[in-house]
Amino acid sequence: MLTLEEKFRELDKRNQEALVGGGEARVVKQHQAGKLTARERIGILLDNGTFEEIDKLVKHRCTDFEMEKNKISGDGVVSGYGKIDGRLVFVFAQDFTVFGGTLSSANAGKIVKVMDMAMKMGAPVIGLNDSGGARIQEGVQSLAGYADIFHLNVKSSGVIPQISAILGPCAGGAVYSPALTDFIVMTKESSYMFVTGPDVIKTVTHETVTKEELGGAMTHNSKSGVAHLMGDDEEKTLMLIRELTGFLPSNNMEDPPVRPSGDDSDRQDESLQNLVPADPNKPYDMMVIIESAVDDHNFLEIMPHYAKNMITGFGRLAGRPVGIVANQPAFLAGVLDINSSVKAARFVRFCDAFNIPLITLVDVPGFLPGVNQEFGGIIKHGAKLLYAFSEATVPKITLITRKAYGGAYDVMASKHIGADVNLAYPTAEIAVMGPEGAVNIIFRHKISDKEKADAVEDYRNAFANPYKAAELGYIDEIIYPRETRKKLISALEMAQNKSVSGPSRKHGNIPL
Repeated sequence: MLTLEEKFRELDKRNQEALVGGGEARVVKQHQAGKLTARERIGILLDNGTFEEIDKLVKHRCTDFEMEKNKISGDGVVSGYGKIDGRLVFVFAQDFTVFGGTLSSANAGKIVKVMDMAMKMGAPVIGLNDSGGARIQEGVQSLAGYADIFHLNVKSSGVIPQISAILGPCAGGAVYSPALTDFIVMTKESSYMFVTGPDVIKTVTHETVTKEELGGAMTHNSKSGVAHLMGDDEEKTLMLIRELTGFLPSNNMEDPPVRPSGDDSDRQDESLQNLVPADPNKPYDMMVIIESAVDDHNFLEIMPHYAKNMITGFGRLAGRPVGIVANQPAFLAGVLDINSSVKAARFVRFCDAFNIPLITLVDVPGFLPGVNQEFGGIIKHGAKLLYAFSEATVPKITLITRKAYGGAYDVMASKHIGADVNLAYPTAEIAVMGPEGAVNIIFRHKISDKEKADAVEDYRNAFANPYKAAELGYIDEIIYPRETRKKLISALEMAQNKSVSGPSRKHGNIPL
């Protein structure tokens, strides 16, 4: 019979074996590749000393290909729970030093357990992905493990925030769990995602492409729109996740966390008075208005490299987190196209799912015309944004800074699709279309150039302003630009206890 001391020594031995993962040589190789280990990543992500590991001693159960001779405690995933800024989160980190971080039936069970616990406790789940994909030796059992994870991703969607960090390879079926989560954060130099790799593509389509070009961080942040944020290195990537979680509630039954701010709610910004040019065709930077309005000028932009004609991101107003959606007139005149519509629609739906109020800043000349847009389905994709805003029941405050033309006026959180407070600058132009286009249609070729110029000016004076909409009650108040922060905070405070219930249904049918 073992003594107590011997039993404790056995526990120490087993714990130590689990902590070294795939061994010192593989840890060195991981570091040489510019990557941290799974435990190092968790140490950076979570508050110091808060991580509690579960399933540390789990080993795989595979007996094919002599796998029973090679078992390592933890089996390629480190999982557990801890805190970020004192708030509970669950985390799993794939350990590339153990079988290349490949997914087995056993370590899939660890991930599923953590996700189940996160759902029960109502806390976010964060996945740190660094894996060679399915463990080939296990065959369909590995695939079953992926499907179990996917199923829980879907069950958790809209219930708890789900965040994925891509810190290494993520290929094949492995990409679909991150794709089902709310946010994907990639590391600039050392992460990539793709369904089929460069070698398969070369064989099938004869196209030559590198891993970075095909699925690197900048590719997915700027071209595909798959990823939402990018860090220059792993530490900055993990810090981005910490910052992001600070804006989010723990679950869909809670409000986002209020953070006391010393920034004066009545603060005015005289520089905004002259920001929007008198010439409606001149660009300006909408980010100036956003950063002026939010607490301490702190704005976390989401998808900053993708569809730059639309800005999405998180800020705080009087300490309360808000989601901000804004046209960017400095890029493609802030026009709505396929990519910007989908980008904003997904962001709006996330905010609505997690009780984050929406602030919408509007300067939109309309939808982007063109054969490529029509063939690409701009009707369907534009309708996604319309659906998202209309469906959202969180407080919705809209400010029109300049153009709000045509159907795009309706789509961008207008009064008619449920916005609670609609404000406008005196520079706002709310009309079916711009003066030149309107005159060309109304009068066609019936008037001379001189008469046309007069008609354009008459139309501009009559319709290219916010007053007609204000007379009809579509605009609640026309405000001075310098008052932007004060007015947004006032509207947000008024609407903070908003309660809306829709008709009973299983779910709507968004035009996907």
